[in-house]
Amino acid sequence: MTPKGRAEWYLFATTFIWGGTFVIVKVGLSDVYPFLMVALRFSLATLFLLPFCLRPFARLDRPLFWTGFRLGFLIFLGFIFQTAGLNDTTASKSAFITSMMVVFTPFFQMILLKKRPRRRHLVGVALVSVGLWFLTAPSGGGFNRGDLLTLLCAIVFGLYLVLLDIASRRHEILPLTFVQMLAPALYSWGALPFFERPFLIPTGSVFFALGYTAILATVVTGYIQTRYQRDTTPTRAALIFSIEPLWAAILGFLFLGEALGAWGALGGALILGGILFSELSDVMGARLKKRLAPAPSESSLK
Repeated sequence: MTPKGRAEWYLFATTFIWGGTFVIVKVGLSDVYPFLMVALRFSLATLFLLPFCLRPFARLDRPLFWTGFRLGFLIFLGFIFQTAGLNDTTASKSAFITSMMVVFTPFFQMILLKKRPRRRHLVGVALVSVGLWFLTAPSGGGFNRGDLLTLLCAIVFGLYLVLLDIASRRHEILPLTFVQMLAPALYSWGALPFFERPFLIPTGSVFFALGYTAILATVVTGYIQTRYQRDTTPTRAALIFSIEPLWAAILGFLFLGEALGAWGALGGALILGGILFSELSDVMGARLKKRLAPAPSESSLK
């Protein structure tokens, strides 16, 4: 398997872990407020990652430190918007709107990197966007405050994907991952007194949510994303990540009773179609061109 193929399989695996967070956090928010949840999540993630970063601390230079803190601010904003939004929308709908980062990523890539997306990427993005619309619309209830906050989350994460692609090519992975865990924790604790009154009931759902999100959905997936996203493009990474709401929809149905209906199934099919088109169109086109190419004549072989 090529490094690019291996990277994209690892990124695909992270989508299942992330898909589960929507349901788990939705349940946990009944016993803890959003800012405190994000603060505890990234504090636990930082402590978990610390023993693995003691040696790399010697290579923690100033450019890496500030790059990590800038990326960490985007992580902080994105998760605050997403977690607060989950209070007012469903887990499935939150996942679908978050995946709208697929729409924003190519535009940030074009603005920051002066790199025009390929036509197949744009077609894939268009299909995924239509699919997300079908998946979101049937859940009903109109466009509420939770949907708006989650849309802001999608915009922030679209920008983050592009900036992470740049940073991961310039800095060592493990120290950069650690700073990206530390920064959101510090931002969250600093903002907490200004935006909410701390509230936490020590229930099993809260502890499970914090453990799952801190270790699996933050440390493990954060390292995978930082390590392997650089082996693919931001647009392809965003398209792979768009599978996340399908997992969230399945888990939301199983554990929260959130049904998608026929239009939701159509949306899921369009999302998969967009991803497959973006991933396979070049390969299939090359094979088709090879098959249709005329066979060499006898004279050309002499």
